[in-house]
Amino acid sequence: MGNLRRYLIAGLLVWLPIVATVLILKFLIDLVDRTLLLLPAMVQPETLIGFRIPGLGFLLSGVVLLVTGMVVTNLLGRNMVKVWEGLLARIPVVRAIYSASKQLTETLFSGAGKSFRKVVLVRYPHPGLWTIAFLTGDGMPEANRKTGHNLAHIFVPTTPNPTSGFFLMVPREDMIELDMPVDVGIKLILSAGAVAPESRPEPPGD
Repeated sequence: MGNLRRYLIAGLLVWLPIVATVLILKFLIDLVDRTLLLLPAMVQPETLIGFRIPGLGFLLSGVVLLVTGMVVTNLLGRNMVKVWEGLLARIPVVRAIYSASKQLTETLFSGAGKSFRKVVLVRYPHPGLWTIAFLTGDGMPEANRKTGHNLAHIFVPTTPNPTSGFFLMVPREDMIELDMPVDVGIKLILSAGAVAPESRPEPPGD
């Protein structure tokens, strides 16, 4: 029975990650495929060819992103984007949503951005506990001035869903920056601490 149990666990350790990866990829591909439903019914690929091709929406989305990137990186494309943004800036509600979305996207995907590039330790939810958080930006000058602290903006994710969490302003002296890569920090959150990062040897002292 001991050998049988060991074999079953060994099989689960092989198959569970594979099945989970396949299911997650299938979910993401199906989710992107639904963007094809935004097209008029008469030009949807399923209508034209008579059957559904899994992943076609994912492929077409990649092509659209690639072509768009090629267009907007030249002078004419940049001018077209400026005209489009100028039109959106004249619509009150749309202007606020578009501006916030644009700033967030540029912050996350720009190579010069600092968001989510550092893993930190902070005392949360009370001073006797520590938790993992991600550095998202520097504190606002007004907040720094009125609190008398050099604040940092951090995001404290929830487990096991790191896409939800809490935005906090923390004095820099109250947090500890880690050498842990961001992807390792995300794995730690997703696994509720079960997947711990590998320990690194301490650098030799002076």
